[in-house]
Amino acid sequence: MTLTQEFDTIAAISTPLGEGAIAIVRLSGTDALKIAQSVYKGKNLAQVASHTINYGHIFEEERLVDEVMVSVMRAPKTFTREDIVEINTHGGIAVTQEILQLLLRNGARLAEPGEFTKRAFLNGRIDLAQAESVMDLIRAKTDKAANIAVKQLDGSLSKMINNIRQDILESLAQVEVNIDYPEYDDVETMTSQMLLEKTAHFEQLLENLLSTAKRGKILREGLKTAIIGLPNVGKSSLLNQLLREEKAIVTDIAGTTRDVITEFANIGGVPLELVDTAGIRETDDLVEAIGVERSKKALAEADLVLLVLDASLELTDKDLELLELSKNANRIVLLNKTDLPEKLDINQISGDFIRISALKNENLSAVEEKINQIFFAGEIEAKDATVLSNARHISLVEEALKALKEANNGLALGLPVDLIQVDVTRCWQLLGEITGEAAPDELITQLFSQFCLGK
Repeated sequence: MTLTQEFDTIAAISTPLGEGAIAIVRLSGTDALKIAQSVYKGKNLAQVASHTINYGHIFEEERLVDEVMVSVMRAPKTFTREDIVEINTHGGIAVTQEILQLLLRNGARLAEPGEFTKRAFLNGRIDLAQAESVMDLIRAKTDKAANIAVKQLDGSLSKMINNIRQDILESLAQVEVNIDYPEYDDVETMTSQMLLEKTAHFEQLLENLLSTAKRGKILREGLKTAIIGLPNVGKSSLLNQLLREEKAIVTDIAGTTRDVITEFANIGGVPLELVDTAGIRETDDLVEAIGVERSKKALAEADLVLLVLDASLELTDKDLELLELSKNANRIVLLNKTDLPEKLDINQISGDFIRISALKNENLSAVEEKINQIFFAGEIEAKDATVLSNARHISLVEEALKALKEANNGLALGLPVDLIQVDVTRCWQLLGEITGEAAPDELITQLFSQFCLGK
């Protein structure tokens, strides 16, 4: 069991800055109760029961600053495994900042970004994968992304990784025994064939884990989705319907959208980074021309392309050019304006298409179903709770898998097991970087620096 380390006392505002009903200023460290008591008038915080909330007032000398509720949580049963005090104030920028400055003047130090979570990691409360899931939960854009983060925070990924590492360690131990004590007849001989069977088993486990990466990464980071089409086909109307708000200006004037507009939408639990592009056409307007070039760039970089065609008009050469330009992308062709008589010849369109009316919000659910089919084979959430979603974790598992494949290739070539051991050990170390068991200090510092202040 990890012993709690001795740290100084840190403080930070743990709620977003701005107007609100309440704000929270958090303290963590050995002197958290003492520092809080120095500015608080109410019950003696040193004597109140742990995990209670207490009414009182914050004073700067004799001047009343705010009426507050103060939560007291004593180590080790806290997030950081240190004494924690949370001051619930009225949610205003001035009063919250004033209370924070009072705490700093009375002995606390301003917390670095992510330092509360870093202390939880250093004190053994959570591992590195769980720490990263805290930020994933904060940044989750949909309920499904939040579900993945919650499961990882609960330790499902860490448990799987630790089990694999333990199995690898046992295999390495058998190799060591055979290398160091070859004269012992009662020690199980780790032949190349037996090691090959074990590494093949580990390889399959990692491949199964990687198979969830595409789904997990999409749910965590979203799909970069370019809405393309000629001017006035209804791209901005579609964007507004998907966002469920009037974000883009809609007029009958071609070229109204002159630049790229980017917004996030929740489509059936999948976050889409929607990019409403300027209508792609030839134009003498310099500003619009720049927007058109950015539209083409957005098309090239998109994970998903929504190609909007005007079903009330015949296809033009430019429409056919866009169909050709986007044919190799993950594309959904949308025939818009089905509330008007259809004049478009569907025989000129290769592949599937969906008829919609962005103006009247008709059949957009079919778009959601199609996205599900393209990226998730009809099943958005895995039945297994363990989903790989973090880009760092995915990269480390890929590297670990590569090391195992090199070990298997070496065994197939008849290399001695002590040489194969190097690749297997590397796999074990790479997996340890996911949970923090083998992560260098520089990596840990960098990861926590990306957290928000106060978490």
